[in-house]
Amino acid sequence: MPPESPSWASFIAAWEIFRAPMLCALIAGSVLGFLSVYVLLRRMVFVSASITHAAALGVALAFYAQIHLGLQLEPIYGAAALSLLATLVLLIDPQRLRLSREALLGLLFAACGGAAVLVGDRIAQEAHDIRAILFGTAVMVRSLDLLLIAGAGAATIVLHLWGYRGLSFASFDPVAARVQGLPVAQLQGFILLTIGLMVGLSARALGALPVFALSTLPAMAAIVSGCRLSHCFVVATVAGGAAGFCGYALAFFLEFPVGATQTVTAVALVLIALAGRAVVGLVADES
Repeated sequence: MPPESPSWASFIAAWEIFRAPMLCALIAGSVLGFLSVYVLLRRMVFVSASITHAAALGVALAFYAQIHLGLQLEPIYGAAALSLLATLVLLIDPQRLRLSREALLGLLFAACGGAAVLVGDRIAQEAHDIRAILFGTAVMVRSLDLLLIAGAGAATIVLHLWGYRGLSFASFDPVAARVQGLPVAQLQGFILLTIGLMVGLSARALGALPVFALSTLPAMAAIVSGCRLSHCFVVATVAGGAAGFCGYALAFFLEFPVGATQTVTAVALVLIALAGRAVVGLVADES
């Protein structure tokens, strides 16, 4: 007999299995969607890609330490540590090294991505975990991953909302912010560190591919729809959570890889926003 196709009944029956990864995708997607406004408007898309590769390297090093050094290091801690380390590297003024910002990003991206694959080659029994981190999977999420992402996500949103005016002012009009006496470098550094922390934790649970998509595409959908800046954060947060949560559900029913489905779902939201903007434009022209 052919295998039974996924149904709502089977989905509900297996909800205990899906609950943690779907909640994790919802929380991570929402927070990354919020942060994606900074990533996109400050043209830090490649920063997100570099940090996700650093997270993959952190996971690979954690497995290597467990297997070859006998150190019991949780992979999610390795992902967070390497992500924050990569973020600190990005805080360095590249002009002191006689490099451009793009050159420093390219170096970090290549170094972390290549090193993750090389270290993964030395831990064959965990190679599937490295591939999962690089290309994305959220089939199983541990309670520790969910707790860390929920805690870090809640703290990130609270701090960003508390300092919203100063953070947005320093990010999008740094010259005027300096004139007003705001510590622009510190505020921009805080934004980058929160991006690094959330990307690192989320990459361990969801994978680098969907995390990169969730940290860039929700803001694109919000901006394309023509929202004001304050509304962009709300729309991007909702879009990121929807892409993470609904992408997981679609992967179950369509029997696709989870990470790739979440990524394509985020792309679909951008396309829907573009289509909606085009329809509004046509209606406005006709009237």
